[in-house]
Amino acid sequence: MLSYHEQLTLRLAAGIGELDEATRARHTQFLLAKQQPDGGFAGREGASDLYYTSFGLRSLAILGELHGEVAEKAATFLQTRLSGNEGVVDFLSLIYGAKLLETAAGIDIFADASRDWRRSVADTLNTLRRQDGGYAKGPEGMASSTYHTFLVLLCLQLIEQPIPQPEAMVTFLLSQESEEGGFREIRASKRAGTNPTAAAIGALRILDSLTEEIIEGTLDFLVEMQNDEGGLRANTRIPIADVLSTFTGMLTLTDLDALHEIEQDDTLKYVRALEQESGGFFGAAWDEVADVEYTFYGLGSLALLHVPNDFTLE
Repeated sequence: MLSYHEQLTLRLAAGIGELDEATRARHTQFLLAKQQPDGGFAGREGASDLYYTSFGLRSLAILGELHGEVAEKAATFLQTRLSGNEGVVDFLSLIYGAKLLETAAGIDIFADASRDWRRSVADTLNTLRRQDGGYAKGPEGMASSTYHTFLVLLCLQLIEQPIPQPEAMVTFLLSQESEEGGFREIRASKRAGTNPTAAAIGALRILDSLTEEIIEGTLDFLVEMQNDEGGLRANTRIPIADVLSTFTGMLTLTDLDALHEIEQDDTLKYVRALEQESGGFFGAAWDEVADVEYTFYGLGSLALLHVPNDFTLE
């Protein structure tokens, strides 16, 4: 059975395939130019890191361009980070990048790893488990995070390890639901957000624990997040839309068979307005620089708006 990430990659690739060749080529060239000499990808400043490398590889994968020298160079970079002590976000980036290279280019960066590396990774992730059933952002973190709980779940899926006490994870996620709909990032948060809501719904789908009541509250919340720009906002206190929240909100709506609940034509105009003629996407109306992370969210948003009606996952 395909993991959540693998299903998402196939879905986005199908949508990207519906775009015109000029659009795909423009963004491909932008991304290829962003690959560093060491094979990784960097943010707006600094050296290559796992986080941005993951976005570079994800974008190239859905464009069908993750192969050959580009893939080989990326594999070399990822292999240099195998012995590092990474946080949850970077570790998921490493695992998912490796999975993409294996699927798209037949490169296995873990070929020489010990047989029990998956079990070792799962044990390390379990040190982040807290009494409420969720997972903290780091070893010193006391509060469980909706987003990081979702990331750990994705990582366990990718390395084909069992989810310890899934019912406790569900209990934690449900405790993060806001009375007004949507989900909070941490218990102390005063309001729900688009991105933690996407994480919670994604996790509950994997854990087969969605209810009609949760779906209804989530839809009410996400529809409210669309503003006059056409995109989605991060939460009720932020007036400006951004392409990250637009992508994660649309992904959640798609997962709930409810993308029609928002004005899709307005969303498409918003995303296209952030698209740059030289390739890449701005993060929001205030942005002035395109980077690989927001380019993935922009491409992902276009893909979700163009997935063929007859597309199904086998």
